[in-house]
Amino acid sequence: MSIIKEFKEFAVKGNVMDLAVGVIIGGAFSNIVNSIVKDLIMPVIGVATGGLDFSNQFIRLGHIPDSFKGNPDSYKDLQTAGIAVFGYGSFITVLINFIILAFIIFLMVKFINKLRKPHVEEPASPAVPEDVLLLREIRDVIRDGKSQCT
Repeated sequence: MSIIKEFKEFAVKGNVMDLAVGVIIGGAFSNIVNSIVKDLIMPVIGVATGGLDFSNQFIRLGHIPDSFKGNPDSYKDLQTAGIAVFGYGSFITVLINFIILAFIIFLMVKFINKLRKPHVEEPASPAVPEDVLLLREIRDVIRDGKSQCT
């Protein structure tokens, strides 16, 4: 069997095609979730924390050269100039974004699983055999008869 034929069989198998579709949908879904975090949730968190922005928190490790023309208090300017900086604020921002993103995905998966779960109907009470019904009727008649005698 030629390698081209083997590759063709591999590429058109159902699992490979399902994976390809999943990757494409996942990429589009990623944009939606990132937008939810960046455009909807982070502004609310920013207002709730009084505009606290971790992304510009850093410790400068390297020396600023005389030719530096940016703001020495700007993380981006220092990084662009190639000055060594310990950007712990950027890490904190990415970590917060990840936690929010993971929580949103958890809620979405939970919601989707709830939609997928088949509605479980409560089992109907089992049919009572005729002889049991007849015995119940006899019991009731006897009970009613005794109550009339006393």
